[in-house]
Amino acid sequence: MLELNPSTVTEFTLLGFTANPRTNPLLLAFFLVFYLLILLSNSLLITFIHQDSRLHTPMYFFIGVLATLDVCYATTTVPQMLAHILSRKRAISFTRCVVQMYIFLLFGVTESWLFSIMSVDRYVAICHPLRYKVIMSRGMCLLMVGICAAYGVVGGLCYTYFSMRLPYCGPNEIDHYFYEVPAVLNLACADTSLSDLVDFITGFNVIVVPLSLIVIVYANIFTTIMKIRSTQGRIKAFSTGASHITVVTMFAIPCIITYTGPSSGSLSNSGKKMALF
Repeated sequence: MLELNPSTVTEFTLLGFTANPRTNPLLLAFFLVFYLLILLSNSLLITFIHQDSRLHTPMYFFIGVLATLDVCYATTTVPQMLAHILSRKRAISFTRCVVQMYIFLLFGVTESWLFSIMSVDRYVAICHPLRYKVIMSRGMCLLMVGICAAYGVVGGLCYTYFSMRLPYCGPNEIDHYFYEVPAVLNLACADTSLSDLVDFITGFNVIVVPLSLIVIVYANIFTTIMKIRSTQGRIKAFSTGASHITVVTMFAIPCIITYTGPSSGSLSNSGKKMALF
């Protein structure tokens, strides 16, 4: 899929969590339960939205897409992380690392832009309620999701290509819980300034730009809500966006720190935990 520079490293070793026979079973149980909850809750959500005709609205359509992305996003990394907790062999081939990194970024970038699309949906619903069904038609919703997916494909490709085109001569141990661009770049045996610049620009376009759009949209929503005379109407309008803002915040802060912060040469434990969160 990609033409990468030849490298003497044929596989990477993921350090992950410190091997400890006492804590490993606890870590395994903790992350396994969380992963099963992710699968169960999102699968139920998708099923309910599909089965209940009352939920066949643009808002729940986007929530269904978000639930699907969450399942794919977690499945890209968590199963392998669980396997590494159990196994002493934590090596993965260079090609598999590239593929996993690309798929992880594809879903992540798509989800980032989907959050901005969901804010636009809330804007139309609150600020233009009479024209909501006309503006947010099924065709428009599919087009918006298609644009998010296109950003995911291109953004993931830029991140992966400019990171993995560098030569990797060793060492091959990645100090992280999963294969992520900043952690892998630390192992490159060449100048990474170009890759760091490309990653920053790409990160700006796929994280900061959607987040800025969300801020602008919610500023307009807030202005409209304050014009509502009914207190109950204000509370109802606020509640429609509160959960969305909460999830966006939890998603955006770790991404901004990881992908748009300055390269420090190595990831701290707090940085790795932030990425894991």
